[in-house]
Amino acid sequence: MSEWWTYRPSDFLLFSARTYHRLFEIHNAALWPAQALAVALSAVLLWLAWRGGRGAARGAFAIVAFAWLCSAGAWFGARYATINWAATWFAAAFALEGALLLGLASSRACPALAVRPGGARGAVGAALLTAGIAYPVVAPLLGRPWAQAELFGIAPDPTAIGTLGLLLLLEAGRERRLPAWLRAAWIGALWTIPVLWCLVTGMTLWTLHAPEAIIAPAAAALALLAARSRHPPTA
Repeated sequence: MSEWWTYRPSDFLLFSARTYHRLFEIHNAALWPAQALAVALSAVLLWLAWRGGRGAARGAFAIVAFAWLCSAGAWFGARYATINWAATWFAAAFALEGALLLGLASSRACPALAVRPGGARGAVGAALLTAGIAYPVVAPLLGRPWAQAELFGIAPDPTAIGTLGLLLLLEAGRERRLPAWLRAAWIGALWTIPVLWCLVTGMTLWTLHAPEAIIAPAAAALALLAARSRHPPTA
C-alpha cells in the first residue's frame, strides 16, 4: 500500500473531464424545460439588483436561495453523487447556504441592495453577478456543445459566482443590524460556503485539466478583495 503522501489529487477523482462535462449534458436533458425558468429568474434577479432597495434584496435573495437548494438536490443529490462520493457533503453545504439565504431574505433587518457605479465593491459585485448568469457561454467558447452549458440555478459554479456578486451589492456595514444568529451566519457561512466551493471546483477542474479551472477561484479572490472596500457615500 502506498504511503499517504504519495497520493495526488487525481488519485481521489474516479472520473475524467469528459465524464464530468457529459454529466451536465445528462443533467440538462433531465431538467428540460427548467432552463427556461432559470433564465427567466436570472433576468428578474438582474432587474432586482439594478433596482436596488430592501424589497429588491428580499426578492433577489429568495431567488438565489432557490438556486442553491436546486443545486443541492438536483445536481449534487441526483447527479454528481453518481460519480463523486463527496457529493452528499457538498449537497448538505449547498442546502445550508440556501436555508441561510432564505433567512436573510425573510429577516426584517435584511440590508438593501445598493449598486453604485462609482464604487469598486458595487462594480465588482455587478460584474460577478452578471458573470454567474452569463456562465453558460463558457461551454461553447471552450468547444463543448450548448447541451453541456452550466446555468445559474441549475449548476453550482455559476450559482456560487453570482451569489458572491450579490453579496457585494448589499449596503456595506448594514449586516451589523441583523439578529445575532443571522450576523454569525453572515460572517461565516453566507460568504464561506460559496468561496470554499469556488476553491473546491477550481481544484477539481484543475485536476481534470479543464481550461475553465481558473474562473471560480479567480471570482472568489476578486470578491474577497472587493469586500474590503466600501460603497462610496451617496450624494
